[in-house]
Amino acid sequence: MRRVRYESTGGPLLLEEAPVPEPAAGELLVRCEAVGVTLPVVRKVAEAAEPIALGGELAGEVVAVGEGVTRFRTGDRVTGLCFGHGYADFAVLHETMASPVPEKATAVDAVALVRSGLVAYGALEAARPEPGESVLVTAAASGVGHLAVQLARARGAGRVVGAVSDPAKADFVRSLGADDCVPYGDGRWGDPVDCVLDAVGGDLLTPAVAALAAHGRLVAYSSGGGTVQAYDLLVGAKSVIGFQMALIARGRPELYERWRHELWRLFAEGTLRPAVHGEFALEDAAQAHEAIETRSNLGKVVLRP
Repeated sequence: MRRVRYESTGGPLLLEEAPVPEPAAGELLVRCEAVGVTLPVVRKVAEAAEPIALGGELAGEVVAVGEGVTRFRTGDRVTGLCFGHGYADFAVLHETMASPVPEKATAVDAVALVRSGLVAYGALEAARPEPGESVLVTAAASGVGHLAVQLARARGAGRVVGAVSDPAKADFVRSLGADDCVPYGDGRWGDPVDCVLDAVGGDLLTPAVAALAAHGRLVAYSSGGGTVQAYDLLVGAKSVIGFQMALIARGRPELYERWRHELWRLFAEGTLRPAVHGEFALEDAAQAHEAIETRSNLGKVVLRP
């Protein structure tokens, strides 16, 4: 089979031949039909001291199962998070990380919706906006952000604002249901909001906190780090809440499943529309990473083995 790897920090990404993996106990072997490209993986390629396996979200058909697997069988269509080599024709998923793909959904729908949608849904749950409150989403055109904008609207937000790196993304963000779209620029993002969902972190945390109204909540779910000054929280009785999807998946699987079912329900009724920036072949994985690195993507970036 074909597989993408790299040998040193920063790449380049290389396409190689590798043996088809065998599923161990509790694992599924999946023929990959779509693989989601994520910012954390792109950052690790650029920054990690040692090369990592290029994993992430994938969707496809189960072609073999390991010992003890009870929830799936060959022929099932699944999506899930792969911690090994996922940029490949075949990959293994642990049974606990896999979920079924509905009959009328495609593999691309699945990788664009499920993991990114769960992060967006969870971040919004952590913010707990009341009906009519305002929500600002940073990285609003990203794989997670464009779903967060739609979910905030579906939840009854009175005003939804998207913040983006490039003003050229404004029409796309407004098409998702945002009332306004603002560039990061100097951090002046209009009227204060009740909630901020921040996927960027770093230097953007300070203006994101400043964008909050009194008693506002910022949910930080970025891998970009950053520092918040306590005084900036005290003067407006503001809160910063950290959110990590892995803790929900491991510690509260029943909640994880409930959120996943809700995402597919909203998708089926047309309320939630995952957008795909581009579908790249495995040999074009470097171009897919570049779309993320340059922040040029509008929606999810997907590999199609």
